[in-house]
Amino acid sequence: MKVKLTGFADEIAQELEVQVESLKGLGMSYVEMRGVDGDNLVYHTDEKVKQIKEVLDANGIRLSALGSPLGKIGITDEFEAHFEEFKRAVEISHMMECPNIRMFSFYLPEGCDPAIYEGAVFERIGRFADYAAANGAVLLHENEKGIYGEKAAECKKLMDAFYGDHFKAIFDFANFVQCQQDTQEAYQLLKKYVAYVHVKDAKKVDGSVVPAGYGDGNVGAILKDLLDTGFDGFLSLEPHLFNFAGFADLEKDGKSMMKTDGKILTGLEAFTLAYDSLMRLIIGSV
Repeated sequence: MKVKLTGFADEIAQELEVQVESLKGLGMSYVEMRGVDGDNLVYHTDEKVKQIKEVLDANGIRLSALGSPLGKIGITDEFEAHFEEFKRAVEISHMMECPNIRMFSFYLPEGCDPAIYEGAVFERIGRFADYAAANGAVLLHENEKGIYGEKAAECKKLMDAFYGDHFKAIFDFANFVQCQQDTQEAYQLLKKYVAYVHVKDAKKVDGSVVPAGYGDGNVGAILKDLLDTGFDGFLSLEPHLFNFAGFADLEKDGKSMMKTDGKILTGLEAFTLAYDSLMRLIIGSV
């Protein structure tokens, strides 16, 4: 069984050199790049992107996906400037020789019926999907708290409309748990669309993020089924166990601080804990 591991190394540190050395120390050769050297990868200049690519190439590390924030605006927010950001992300995906771009399906007004905004969501996602197909990009939709595709039913509608070579699903265990979506039900509904997995777990009681296998996400059982049925996508570590730079923008009310023996974990310690927890589940599923 060959498992492709990647992860958000900005949860270790913002500095590219530290990210690279840490990943190499864990024997990892892929990164899902989100924050690096002070900003999201998709907001860097051409010159900076080239420098990042050169450092990764020199160290034998490749991108598994661009961890973009695309689709993380309100559904009623102005869209055209955001679409230009999307086009820029596609340009950078070509520069990085990585077609995969993580994205979302727009924040909805709190407490509203998702059906009210379904037409607007589908129009915007349709434009993303058409542009991706015309320009060799692969959009990976992540289920995320507060967006249209927060729960499995809406994710399924998106997949029914847009799934194909250029639009696929990310399965995020913790995000489903935090919005009170049973992960086994979600998995059964979405399994044939899942091309990429974000590995973090959470507890139903308070939404706190914990290492894989320590929460209510059914991570071990679902990973076993995925691997047993020939899944060949990436398993991406997104620990959220440490208050890294940018955490507050990602997890508005999240709880990320973990302690061992009363000591708050560093970024690398938290990432390593997440790595070790995932490896135990993988070994146990063989």
